[in-house]
Amino acid sequence: MKSPDFEYVKAKNIEDVFASLHTYKDSAQILAGGQSLLAMLNLRMANPQILIDISGIDAMKGIEKIDKIVRIGALTTHNEILNSDLVKLHVPLLAQAVPYVAHLAIRNKGTIGGSLALGDPAAEYPAIALALNATLVIQSAKGERRVKAHDFFISLYRTAVQTEEVLVAVEFPVASANQRFVFLELARRKGDYAMVGLAVALTVDGKTIRDCALSLMAMDDKPVLAPSAMLALTGKQINPDSILSAQTALDTDLDPPGDLQANAATKKHLARVLLSRALEQVGESHV
Repeated sequence: MKSPDFEYVKAKNIEDVFASLHTYKDSAQILAGGQSLLAMLNLRMANPQILIDISGIDAMKGIEKIDKIVRIGALTTHNEILNSDLVKLHVPLLAQAVPYVAHLAIRNKGTIGGSLALGDPAAEYPAIALALNATLVIQSAKGERRVKAHDFFISLYRTAVQTEEVLVAVEFPVASANQRFVFLELARRKGDYAMVGLAVALTVDGKTIRDCALSLMAMDDKPVLAPSAMLALTGKQINPDSILSAQTALDTDLDPPGDLQANAATKKHLARVLLSRALEQVGESHV
């Protein structure tokens, strides 16, 4: 299919973006890497009056460590994140997830901000942001506001970004020495949308789990935490009994809809499998 007709403007700076958003409001659509939006346009799933191309705004690019956070500009590409030593060292969960993002051609153009702002429940970055309690930095002509990941993702393709606002960056906490991370995903083919994915962030004291976050993708209309399974693991060591207990608790956390990838029962089964694999992987690294 062909996309609908639309006007196009290439923003030179963030002020240009705010001016266009103020003029066109809900009729405008932000274009970053375009790897999701262009497909949605061709499928007539989006019908903007104008596309505001922000890809040339250098101030929204780059990765830097500031005290105890790693700030990543919204226009930073997947491939730049994949090759970042800062990310590998300080945000290892994100580093583990990036190779699962689509294919090389898409990773060269797609951006972290585009993925987070779209809020696809089957995407990797929203689940990572939720597991790490990342802060999303949103800007408008009126100023900046900061939203935690658990408040950012609202429902299917709906986030906290409002009319006349732009997601400009995401901030991840720097990993500590007593944290362990695992990201796992199951898809029919490498690069396809995930049937289910799991992001695990554990804080340990010796071999005992003191705190944990289990964030799942492709299980609801947004990324979701598994509070019962998280509680079942807290204060425990990783062994067959604690894994089984967490899997049982996970069943109560999840009520996934079936989709083209798998029915609800299969999704719940695969989530249990990934949880077991992730915990075994952490256990093998001598928690």
